[in-house]
Amino acid sequence: MIRRPRPGHPYLAGAPLLFAHRGGAKLAPENTLEAFRISVESWGADVLEMDVRGTRDGELVVLHDPTVDRTTDGAGRVVDLTWGELKELDAGHRFLDLEGRPSFRGIGVRIPRFIEVLQAFPGVRLNVDAKDPSVAPQLLSLVREMGAQHRVLLASEHEAGRADRLGYEGPTSATRRQIRLFYLLHRLPGGAAYTPRVDALQIPYRWEGRQVTTPGLIGEAHRRNIPVHVWTVDEPEVMRKLLTWRADGIQTDRPDLLAKVLHEQAGRPLPPALRDEDGSLPEAP
Repeated sequence: MIRRPRPGHPYLAGAPLLFAHRGGAKLAPENTLEAFRISVESWGADVLEMDVRGTRDGELVVLHDPTVDRTTDGAGRVVDLTWGELKELDAGHRFLDLEGRPSFRGIGVRIPRFIEVLQAFPGVRLNVDAKDPSVAPQLLSLVREMGAQHRVLLASEHEAGRADRLGYEGPTSATRRQIRLFYLLHRLPGGAAYTPRVDALQIPYRWEGRQVTTPGLIGEAHRRNIPVHVWTVDEPEVMRKLLTWRADGIQTDRPDLLAKVLHEQAGRPLPPALRDEDGSLPEAP
């Protein structure tokens, strides 16, 4: 028997939603203020997805990897570095744009603190993944301090970082364990009794060669009033398929492509980057 559906959280309104994954990681250096700004101001992103880790001196910084090696000109583990050391690194050093150029190198792109993102985008919804579960209490405390519970979804891959278990009042998404259980059980005859106590199910389109997102899974989630957000999708044909399957949101590194697909298939207004000053579509060259 399916439990009573949870009421829909206001954070999730306006589906299908455009999530800029790590700020739109193929258009600008991931998890930076520059990427977030481009996705919001140029492509009309509804939600900025990002990752948070803690530094040696207790600052919450926006970074996906446990080390700075892949995305900056530095080296070392985030937990071994201070904020003073991290803020000197060039977060645009290794990024290559769509033409293969290091177009953000040496122009002052930095790793931001999470509080800076909250302050820079006061009216934007944020989807925040505590990559290190140990920082979840501090992250929750900061969101509360800033009065941002209504616009910050706290995600955690691990059970230890679950914000709902810490008493978080805002929206949360499913952990890996909850996703695995739902994925395995929803295919039982009549649907499974298991309903994760979350506000959103955020799942991969495919994982390790296996198709995870299906129309059936989305349908079972919707029976429980749980919206489904699918990551990380950069191919327009897959975006269109997911919209046909009634996915509630798509996380993408290419918000420019998703904005066009949402305009064509879901009637979403054109984003600012595709409008002339009079609001019309720019003429083809």
